Amino acid sequence: MSPVFFNLTALAAAAVFVVLLAGIWNMGRQGEAANLSQKLMRWRVGLQFVAVILAMIFLLLVRGTE
Repeated sequence: MSPVFFNLTALAAAAVFVVLLAGIWNMGRQGEAANLSQKLMRWRVGLQFVAVILAMIFLLLVRGTE
């Protein structure tokens, strides 16, 4: 079960990174970009929350098997 949470945590961290880069790149654009950039940053915060929760579960599982 531990490798599953490790992979999910890595996937969540990668998703946070991709959304962060998309938000930063989008801030440099003109026009409607500001609204989309705010939406992307909100998604980033939500994904970070999920990534932290998954990392905590992973650490609890790893610690429990020792």
